[in-house]
Amino acid sequence: MSSNVVRLHKDPTPDPDREPAPVTTLTVVLDQPAAPPVPLWVRSGRALKTAVTHEKTRTAARGVARHSLYVAGGTRIVARRAWDGRTAARYERYMRTAEAAGNIEAAAEWEERGQRFRDARHRRRMDLLHSPVDAAKSVLVGTCMGVGGLVALGIVLAIANKDVTDVITPIKAVIDFIALMITIVQVVWPYAITLGPLFALLGLWAVGQHQQAAPAWALPANVRSSEGEPITPSIVVKALRDLGVPALRNAIKEMGDSGASMLGPITIAGCGVEVDVTLPSGVSTNEVQQRRRKLAENLSRHEHEVFITIPQAARTVRLWVADSGALDEPIGPSPLVTDESMTADYTKGRAPWGQDLRGDAAALSLYQRHLLITGLSNQGKTVALRSLALWLALDRSVQFLMGDLKGVGDWNMFDGLATTLIQGPTDEHVIQVTEMVEGAVDEMNRRIQAPPGTVFPPLIVLVDEAQVAFMCPAKDEDKRPYGGSKANSRYFMAVRKIHNQGRAVNVLMWQGTQDPTNENLPKLVREGAHTRASLALGTESQARMALGDKAVDGGAAPNLLRPGLDRGTLVVASDGITIPAGQSSITVRTHYIDDDGAENITNRAKALRDGVTTLHAIARDDEHDPLADIAAVVGDAPRVRTKDVLARLAARNANAYGGWSFIDLKRVLDAADAEPYKSDGVMVVARDRIARALANRDGGGSASTAG
Repeated sequence: MSSNVVRLHKDPTPDPDREPAPVTTLTVVLDQPAAPPVPLWVRSGRALKTAVTHEKTRTAARGVARHSLYVAGGTRIVARRAWDGRTAARYERYMRTAEAAGNIEAAAEWEERGQRFRDARHRRRMDLLHSPVDAAKSVLVGTCMGVGGLVALGIVLAIANKDVTDVITPIKAVIDFIALMITIVQVVWPYAITLGPLFALLGLWAVGQHQQAAPAWALPANVRSSEGEPITPSIVVKALRDLGVPALRNAIKEMGDSGASMLGPITIAGCGVEVDVTLPSGVSTNEVQQRRRKLAENLSRHEHEVFITIPQAARTVRLWVADSGALDEPIGPSPLVTDESMTADYTKGRAPWGQDLRGDAAALSLYQRHLLITGLSNQGKTVALRSLALWLALDRSVQFLMGDLKGVGDWNMFDGLATTLIQGPTDEHVIQVTEMVEGAVDEMNRRIQAPPGTVFPPLIVLVDEAQVAFMCPAKDEDKRPYGGSKANSRYFMAVRKIHNQGRAVNVLMWQGTQDPTNENLPKLVREGAHTRASLALGTESQARMALGDKAVDGGAAPNLLRPGLDRGTLVVASDGITIPAGQSSITVRTHYIDDDGAENITNRAKALRDGVTTLHAIARDDEHDPLADIAAVVGDAPRVRTKDVLARLAARNANAYGGWSFIDLKRVLDAADAEPYKSDGVMVVARDRIARALANRDGGGSASTAG
């Protein structure tokens, strides 16, 4: 056992005349048994392991391997180029690729080119049979002519110089030049023998380095993470072969064309390519769908860059493979922002919502279609829903009843455009929104009872964050819950009634909700929507709730979208949008319209209208003043058509005014000496007459509470 011994050593008695003063020194001695020495072989092994596993060592080893493999790869590439140049292998390869892609015309063209190459090569080889004789004749004739020319030149020099020895001067000069060339070659040749192979290796290395002819593990990190390879038939077949489905792998091995016959033509589709794959017998489409991540990695792509859908053809999957990184690029501004002259047509038009994966414009028809948009929080649900409402607001005939149960101002720009706008997350706001929807039900019933052939303006009942209404625990005085999904739930039943009959009279229900479950989005409500769209979700079960089993079984997978990274990307199931044949859904990247852009659009929409007074609360049945309510719905417009006044009154207080007709309106206005009149052949109500009637009534101290 070790012991600690402290010993104090004191300096000798100091001399008084000497400096410095006496110092006491403290020495600590730790008496411990000496640790056994580590064997040399252990220390060497540890050092070797550390050196081998050190990042610098691994980087250096990868560098050595990479540059060595560049030479080998460059040699292979040069040899292949030489082989392609001397044989018809290139044409055969191109022909097989065209056949695999189903392009018979291109295959025939490459076959014809290959045949022309073979014919030309045959002619060159036949010419070689006669070339030795021709070459000998050429050398003999050239030599004779050359010697004769030199002798003739020498004779001319001899005559000119009057010296017969000049006859051989040209021949001697040629001989001296040849001797000089031989000397130069003798001097250069040893260096050429030494440096020639080095330059050849350098050239092969340059070819390999330019083509990155080395395994992925040996390449630098920035090269290994570069964009994916172009999609070719061989790459697709190899990706399917390595998918981990034994029946598929064995079938590809047994095919005489190595699986090329499974593939349809590879076509450019927007920012990627698309190809149909007919699976061999014994392989189901579900087996491929379940391995989306592995298939994407086999294609050198991320999971979100590969989409698998099921077309109508049996045993067929349709692969859409994006260009690497293309889906992370923005798609550009909405036409609603860039084109200030754009208007909307509820009946025949389509809302410019965004782009599909092909890069084509994705436009949605809203005519007589209930709408449901779901998704996780902060994925762009409100912006996607709002962009549709912004487009439809440019149709002056459309009326809006809006409830925002988040209440952070996302819908503020519709103040002065929507007839009703309720914003807030509390139970009181849910009660107000429920009464607003119930008022729309009364308006729907009034329209249904109208004479056949009556045309009604579109009424959009929009509730954002609808899950707050379904989850509300509040009850009314009759103990009826506002939330829930039972038969006595007020909000649930009001939505169901609009879903059942509202479409026929242009009363439509739009809802946006988070994280769909059976509790916050009942089955009957979600299945009542004609257009169902979903942003990123967490699970496949949520995707089925959002879009339905048919869409998910057909390849729709909002649960595979990346939360945050794929913000604003929707999977849509609707007959109101163009979906490729054989598919049950389409993926749309929606345009982003910020608050300032939305404000500009609503200002344009307000300029198309006579003026709308937006209500921020629903009046109770026992608290209404007909003349004051008429003044409120007329707002700042000089005059408003009587039928619009009736519609706004019904939206303001459906229980009080839902059953009103023109006769009821005229009765109240005539009594107040503010009777309606015709303007341009249409009965209207004048703002000035109503204001004067209110002033006279209030001045006289009278008040009306008739209903």
